[in-house]
Amino acid sequence: MLRPPPPTAIPAPARPELPWHIGIIMDGNGRWARQRHLPRVAGHRAGVRAIRQVMEACNDAGVHILTLYAFSTENWQRPRGEVSSLMRLFQETMDSEVDELDAKGIQLRIIGDRTKLSSRLRQKVDECEARTAHNRANVLNVAINYGGRSELVEAIRELAASGVDLRHLDEATLSAALYTSGLPDPDLIIRTAGELRVSNFLLWQGAYAELHVTDTLWPDFGPTDVAAALGDFGSRRRTFGQVTDPPRAGDDAAAGTRTG
Repeated sequence: MLRPPPPTAIPAPARPELPWHIGIIMDGNGRWARQRHLPRVAGHRAGVRAIRQVMEACNDAGVHILTLYAFSTENWQRPRGEVSSLMRLFQETMDSEVDELDAKGIQLRIIGDRTKLSSRLRQKVDECEARTAHNRANVLNVAINYGGRSELVEAIRELAASGVDLRHLDEATLSAALYTSGLPDPDLIIRTAGELRVSNFLLWQGAYAELHVTDTLWPDFGPTDVAAALGDFGSRRRTFGQVTDPPRAGDDAAAGTRTG
């Protein structure tokens, strides 16, 4: 498993009610294009424009870490022409955006299995990560050929190969072996286009993330939608399995009766 370089220190969110780390399942590019009688690649290009707006809105709000689900391990099953167009778009976007990312202090990390990417694209990934590795204002993770299940399997295989006794494997050791090593887990996962599933995205890291689903297609997702998602997150009570309501009289006695 090729992991991006460990991140430098990233500031905490500007306000406690804000998420530190947001993951986004960017869905709906194809539907957006179909509604306009355009080829699917036009939807993907419109999706890149949406990324720029969302990054700016998150930065303005004080959110410092974004993880974008760009291409899953299952997306290779799409038509060959679409896959080729997406790979070219990844290359073009890194070429055109890396200067601005660096100027804004954004650290770019590409997460996922790079072995299936072309040598040219892998080289571009390495160049862009090295170029922005010193940045500490924000982190942008782009998940390409990423799958949560395969990430876990590969991490455990690597730990076993390195001599770790898996009988004593703990959560911290496994977390450190994942692509997101060194970053806090996502507090909020946003899914566009209305589907109610996580699609193999950050399965381990997102265990306690709040979910925000919107019917808005990804190319139409913008600053107003970011504000709505942040407002929704701010209204949640995150308990992490704990009880936050004050106990009622008789609760302990009733519990004792039930458990004997």
